[in-house]
Amino acid sequence: MKLNIDGLLVYMPYDFIYPEQYKYMHALKRGLDHKGHCVLEMPSGTGKTITLLSLIIAYMKRYPDQYNKLVYCSRTVPEIEKVMSEMKRLISYYEKELNEKQKFIGIAMSSRKNLCIHPEVSQLRLGKEVDSACMNLTASYIREQSKQDRSIKTCSYYEQYDKNGREESIPYGVYNLEDMKLYGKAKHWCPYFLARYILTHANAIVYSYHYLLDPKIAEIISKELPKTSIIVFDEAHNIDNVCIDSMSITLTRKILERAQANVENLKILVQNQKQKDASRLKNEYENLVKGLREQAIQRETDVILTNPILPEHVLQENIPGNIRQAEHFLIFIKRFLEYMKTRMNIQHVVKESPPSFLKDLQVRVCIERKPLRFCSERLRSLLRTLETRDIHMYQPLMLLCNFATIISTYTKGFTLIIEPFFDSKSTVYNPVLHFTCLDSSIAIKPVFDRFQSVIITSGKI
Repeated sequence: MKLNIDGLLVYMPYDFIYPEQYKYMHALKRGLDHKGHCVLEMPSGTGKTITLLSLIIAYMKRYPDQYNKLVYCSRTVPEIEKVMSEMKRLISYYEKELNEKQKFIGIAMSSRKNLCIHPEVSQLRLGKEVDSACMNLTASYIREQSKQDRSIKTCSYYEQYDKNGREESIPYGVYNLEDMKLYGKAKHWCPYFLARYILTHANAIVYSYHYLLDPKIAEIISKELPKTSIIVFDEAHNIDNVCIDSMSITLTRKILERAQANVENLKILVQNQKQKDASRLKNEYENLVKGLREQAIQRETDVILTNPILPEHVLQENIPGNIRQAEHFLIFIKRFLEYMKTRMNIQHVVKESPPSFLKDLQVRVCIERKPLRFCSERLRSLLRTLETRDIHMYQPLMLLCNFATIISTYTKGFTLIIEPFFDSKSTVYNPVLHFTCLDSSIAIKPVFDRFQSVIITSGKI
């Protein structure tokens, strides 16, 4: 059916519309007209997904200069697939009514685990294992080494995508996750990197909340999205929890022990690198002197981890001199690690603020706040310089560096709790540190600031 919503022609691929859908469309259009953010509630089971898609796509077609991309965020893969199914139905209805192929590309984006078609890597169970195995086949330094040593494996799907995938345009249509995999197999292109590339010129993108709300992921996937995108967070009744979780960190004694093993292993790798080719470490030092902005330029396959979330003024600064050299950084991290181990050696619950923690850190081991801010960035740089394989093995140290970066960056909106037992039912001594975000706006504020229309919606908010 065709609807007139305040002068906007909306195509709806169903013969019936609920009164709630009609009211919802009017409210949504008013929000888009004002180029502002809005919170909308609509009862579950009344067709919220197709209502959103119908109104927004009609609005984008009518006003392409105002809004040129829909970014639809959902919680789970089944919900993403449901949105893609409704989008397919809507675009098919447009083509049937207008009797012409629509110049429209809609894609679903997900993790490597859900998009990989490599015969060996795709069989791995855990997402972090898939990510690590993928990087071991696609990192630029691995591919460079394979030119000299044919025994070093690479991914033929990525190689073909890198050779031809950016030159050809994907045909118009709506592609769910399975469609992306089938298209990748037909072209012998990597569906994951193809999907990341298509994000920049697709009309509609459907992916998980985390691709926008978790700054460690958003910096990799969503940094090229234009300001004129319409952002939708569907089923958003728990969006505050998602924001809080994306900025919160839990550390245990076991994690700290593994982080210490990571540091010792990196020391060996640094020494080996100095003996083999000291120029790489020297070049890294010179790059760090230039600052974080210079360091941010990297190949798509080489991303290891990103800053948890650093304010713009911090990104303009240079990494402090006492952690620029690899050996000095590892000594610095080891001191911080030893301090953390002593802090977790407790018999009762301790609660304190970030400023209190930082003051105690400076008094006890003379570690200042500024170098802590750059721990995540410095570790990322070192892992890339050492051309490290099996990145997931360094997850404990990455977690510790993320903690160091966040606690030294934000003095408000967080609390630190150290408990002698992992949970309330446990009787075995197993201390745990919870660094908890209390302010969900820290994660979502960059989204509100960056895009002109953000829509938060659910059956009940």
